[in-house]
Amino acid sequence: MTIIKVLYVDDEENNLSSFKANFRRLYEIYTANSGAAALDILSQTEVHVVISDQRMPGMTGVELFKKVKKLYPEPIRILLTGYTDIQALAEAINDGDIYRYITKPWNEIELNNSIQNAYDVFRTRRELKEKLAELQKTNDELNRFIYSISHELRAPLASALGVINLAKLDNIYNESEKGNEYWSLMEECCNRLDYNITSTLQYYKNSRYSEVKEDVDFNKVIHDLIAIHKLANTGSEQIKFEINVDQPEKFVGDVFRIEIILGNLISNAIKYQKPEEENKLIQIDVKVNRLVAVVTIIDNGLGILNDHLNRIFNQFFRVHNQKGTGLGLFIVREALAKLEGKISVESVVDSGTKFTIRIPNSA
Repeated sequence: MTIIKVLYVDDEENNLSSFKANFRRLYEIYTANSGAAALDILSQTEVHVVISDQRMPGMTGVELFKKVKKLYPEPIRILLTGYTDIQALAEAINDGDIYRYITKPWNEIELNNSIQNAYDVFRTRRELKEKLAELQKTNDELNRFIYSISHELRAPLASALGVINLAKLDNIYNESEKGNEYWSLMEECCNRLDYNITSTLQYYKNSRYSEVKEDVDFNKVIHDLIAIHKLANTGSEQIKFEINVDQPEKFVGDVFRIEIILGNLISNAIKYQKPEEENKLIQIDVKVNRLVAVVTIIDNGLGILNDHLNRIFNQFFRVHNQKGTGLGLFIVREALAKLEGKISVESVVDSGTKFTIRIPNSA
């Protein structure tokens, strides 16, 4: 069982002796007759509770506790006062310099209960601090694990896709109808695994990374994202993109999350085109003002059933023959929530889908 260590500070020797006599059997007692002496003890000994008289020459109890809070913040501080100095007490309490105050002459039972309660607070704070340290350690280990796993998965995946591309160049890919089917299946599986890894990493990073605000050039961001997703999606070269960016105002926001949001919506617009559609089209319109950026992404693809519209942003909800991870639109919603943005969707089956997002401008 831990012995509670109490430091009592008072410039009157009789009070020091009385305190020690009353509580020496319950606690490990330290005494000091001035604020300077108390700070010296605290520099050498771990103390759980500090009790100080308010009116002392050289340094008042409140002044002592301000220094204790700065230098040794863990001990819980109790102030004894025989004077009604309301302003000093209110300031000390509001600033967190004292946990409780007790009027003099103190009552032994009241003071003992206060010491016990103060120690409970000390112990709870100490345990919380230890738990936070453990949590931070676990979080750091998880960060390293996620990075390692993503690297270890993507390296062989890139090699596999490289082999498939070599097979295409050497005409092995199309040697027979059955072989072509196998190669196509392998390529599709690799691309899907790559997409799954990317979605998982986006979800992880979005939930953990702090918001970083910087200038956003929507024209550049959108063209870069289209180039990336066209490379990742077979057949996307047949899709026509119409892009209109009206950005007369400076826009400041979190580029990382904006890229996650737009990237997922562009990827879906590409993926869910109708195979038989001859005029595949994706329209992206951006209007920026000093308060908000409004982005609409419209496709003439497969569309979404009305019954699904209220569920497409749910985690792991998937449509269209179970394509994807069911994380894309969920990540979009979560990233927008971090930016305090909004999203809406309109869709007609076999006609296409329109997503509208609003992102606040922090400029």
